[in-house]
Amino acid sequence: MPMIRPSSDLRNKYNEISEFCNQYQEPVFITKNGTGDLVVMTNAQYEQLCGKAELRHLLDAGLKETKAGHGRPASDVFADLEERFGFPSDV
Repeated sequence: MPMIRPSSDLRNKYNEISEFCNQYQEPVFITKNGTGDLVVMTNAQYEQLCGKAELRHLLDAGLKETKAGHGRPASDVFADLEERFGFPSDV
């Protein structure tokens, strides 16, 4: 369940907010004058969120390239991976 706190809690109850974010790996939504204003999360949560966004961006770019007729056969890609990382392509 999302935690919603007033902006004054950032100053007065920072440690409590930090402990919640770290213990439950959930963000805390901060309001200002009763309206949503900020989201507080751990560095790990933020990095994971950014990583997911970048992965989606890269996958979308790859799909666009494929639809445009660019790219390489999968067998060539898997052969390159086998050569580079040393694992069999039939795995």
